[in-house]
Amino acid sequence: MEKKKVVVGMSGGVDSSVAAWLLKEQGYQVIGVTMQIWQEEMAQQENGGCCGLSAVEDARRVAYMLDIPYYVMNFKLEFKKNVIDYFVSEYLKGRTPNPCIACNRYVKWESLLKRSLDIGADYIATGHYARIARLENGRTALCRSKTAAKDQTYALYNLTQEQLCHTLMPVGDYTKEEIRAIAKQIGLRTADKPDSQEICFIPDNDYAGFIDREAGEQVPKEGNFVTKDGTILGRHKGITHYTIGQRKGLGIALGTPVFVNEIRPDTNEVVLGSNEEVFGNTAYANQLNFMSVPDLEGEMEVTAKIRYSHRGAPCIIRKVESDKVRCDFAEPVRAITPGQAVVFYQGDLVVGGGCIM
Repeated sequence: MEKKKVVVGMSGGVDSSVAAWLLKEQGYQVIGVTMQIWQEEMAQQENGGCCGLSAVEDARRVAYMLDIPYYVMNFKLEFKKNVIDYFVSEYLKGRTPNPCIACNRYVKWESLLKRSLDIGADYIATGHYARIARLENGRTALCRSKTAAKDQTYALYNLTQEQLCHTLMPVGDYTKEEIRAIAKQIGLRTADKPDSQEICFIPDNDYAGFIDREAGEQVPKEGNFVTKDGTILGRHKGITHYTIGQRKGLGIALGTPVFVNEIRPDTNEVVLGSNEEVFGNTAYANQLNFMSVPDLEGEMEVTAKIRYSHRGAPCIIRKVESDKVRCDFAEPVRAITPGQAVVFYQGDLVVGGGCIM
């Protein structure tokens, strides 16, 4: 019987490189693909993570060493529409988006999977630290990776059932240290390559500057810092410079520490208050996607993560509309931020998630 064919998304990093090797060792017919998503300005970056020129060169050399076919596929338009334009639009609405989640769902899976199936592949695979679980109820879900420190399920919560059924994630069964050890053992040139930390299309981490350049005539104007009741405290530089819970970089001295409590795009106001006021017990989310269950019926006890770095907190979730869930936390959580994802877990299993409203 012919071996199953898998397209591995190769970023030039150690994780995707080892993923390709592991799958070849398991008997799959492996094809390496790097997704060309960089725009004109990104192409000038020598070391821009998965968007830099070095990514293609590193991935190509790894593919040559592994003796697997290798291609570069152009996804520039998909990336611009679903990631960059979305990122800018969300910030202009006073929200704080997670572009990696959008990229995973609409570029790395939707677009790559379609092209891979078109060329006869059975699966796509990545170097993400997560595991695929086939459940007794017929569903396919994500399971946390072996190592909590590197687990990436939060950024993958909105993959569809079809996408999950055609996905392999071999790296999820290993720790980062084990992956690097394998890379060294087999002589991969990417064994010691550092992980990419920043958003790939904003390597200098200046979100506001990037948005100002992309927004054109929609560049946000200066406005007022206010208290919750509307008392004016000072002037802000534009709402895209701020996110919920922020303290540093406010450029205002009030004699006591203040934090961003709320962003009001309709009135162009940024609400400041105490650290205690940043905490809340309730969140609402829409754009829901469920994995381990077909849908949410009644209420469910879960552990909910409200940002990538959040450890998770006990929470009861219940549907209040067809595409809206209410999350009630047992204890107050800090900086519930519109635009970020909230992801629900039961044990290591991803129940589903949504976008905080």
